[in-house]
Amino acid sequence: MKLLTKPQREKLIKNHTEGEKNRKPVVKLFGGSSCTWLLSELDPETNICFGLCDLGMGFPELGDVSLDELIAIKFPPFGLPIERDKHFEAEKTLSEYANEANKLGYIKA
Repeated sequence: MKLLTKPQREKLIKNHTEGEKNRKPVVKLFGGSSCTWLLSELDPETNICFGLCDLGMGFPELGDVSLDELIAIKFPPFGLPIERDKHFEAEKTLSEYANEANKLGYIKA
């Protein structure tokens, strides 16, 4: 499965060019039983996304993540890749998800 559909990629790039950081996430990615990424924008020149990232250690944070690195990740022991939540539709802004995640210690989306 591709991590981003064409419409999602276009929306992420549009969000990047508009520059506003507090918007609803476009896509939710997950993998490795507890890792979650809610992405809201993508710089097409660097392939760097901005969003809420949770590596499952209790400290979700807003920041940048390389789309190329996400694509390359394979979780042991079976080498499973990161997947896209096909049914995700954001109900809150990125900062609202971040505030909730900081209280809970994980992303609830």
